[in-house]
Amino acid sequence: MQWQSSLTQLGTWAARPWAFVVAILYAIGWLVFSPETLEWHGVVTLATWLMTLLIQRAGHRDTQAIHAKLDELLYAQRRARNEITSLDEKEPEEIEGFREAHKPQA
Repeated sequence: MQWQSSLTQLGTWAARPWAFVVAILYAIGWLVFSPETLEWHGVVTLATWLMTLLIQRAGHRDTQAIHAKLDELLYAQRRARNEITSLDEKEPEEIEGFREAHKPQA
């Protein structure tokens, strides 16, 4: 379970602005120390890395906005269960288990 938590934390860290700084510093270091190896595949690798970070950032922003909106709705609804308000602090597998256990019966 520790490695799953680490992966979740890594995803959160990758959504921070400093991840872009690290990618740019890596590219600058590559240019300074080994410019002859920076061919088309290297440029594509760096572009893919930066695009991945942009996508991660956008997804994280959207997720945080949705959580804030849902938190507001839960806090406004007096009958909401308290354990739901802190559900976003759990691992994805735990959340899925919670959803399965509390699924309305059809």
